[in-house]
Amino acid sequence: MSTSNLSNIVSQLQTPSPLSPQKITSLLTSAKRELLTLNVLIPTPTTPSPILVLARQTLETGALLSIRLQQPDAFTRYYQQLLPFYEMPESSYGTDTNNSQRSKVTGLYLLLLLTKGDYAAFHTVLEGLEVEQAGEGKGLEGDEFISYPVKLERWLMEGSYDRVWGATKREGVPSEEFGAFSEVQLGQVLIGTIRDEIASCSEKAYPSLPIANAKNLLFLESEGSVVEFAQARGWVAKDGRIYFPQQQEDMRTEKDILVASGQVIENTIGYSRSLENIV
Repeated sequence: MSTSNLSNIVSQLQTPSPLSPQKITSLLTSAKRELLTLNVLIPTPTTPSPILVLARQTLETGALLSIRLQQPDAFTRYYQQLLPFYEMPESSYGTDTNNSQRSKVTGLYLLLLLTKGDYAAFHTVLEGLEVEQAGEGKGLEGDEFISYPVKLERWLMEGSYDRVWGATKREGVPSEEFGAFSEVQLGQVLIGTIRDEIASCSEKAYPSLPIANAKNLLFLESEGSVVEFAQARGWVAKDGRIYFPQQQEDMRTEKDILVASGQVIENTIGYSRSLENIV
């Protein structure tokens, strides 16, 4: 069973010289064909260690290049194909147990889940890693690739948007792949989170708002976008205004409205500073 063709393809993909996206895609397609020919897309206990190592290396290379090419769906497919390899005992890989890029690939997958707002899947993956590491007497704190998305998720939950945004800058990421898409994708997450915060405060502060005012308040690009956003939240848009749920309005006192209005103003000013850096 010759692996020379696949080894040659992987070497080309890992060359320091930059390759065009078309060339990378062509080489990755050829690599997948070789994996099929070698019958190693799904590892088995009888797969020879050298072939197992090469197959894992091929898929990890494809995953990392997919991130650099801004192809999250392709990256997700590579990650899913890698899971059976990561579940194999380390002894299956012979003496080559330190060259896996599992931490980096898994950390990137956690970051991708974070940018999609899929917190349930994020914590499912994380809990699986914690159980595995605990069984080996290890922890995740010292793993820079795993701890990076974990910190971001905690800061997002705390509302520490400035810390999140600072960590997504190129100098704050643990590797080039993390910087390739985290700044743009997480920026969109931040904008969405900030918008929801302002919307929640607005519901408490006002019975209604002119659509033009809501557009500026919510950092939306058009009045049509305001109407779509309003409908998604169950608000009523008519006669050029946005009307918030009446049952909440009836329970508000004048003091509540003044406090909430002040909160909207204060939060909008603070969020605007964050958005100046994001946009």
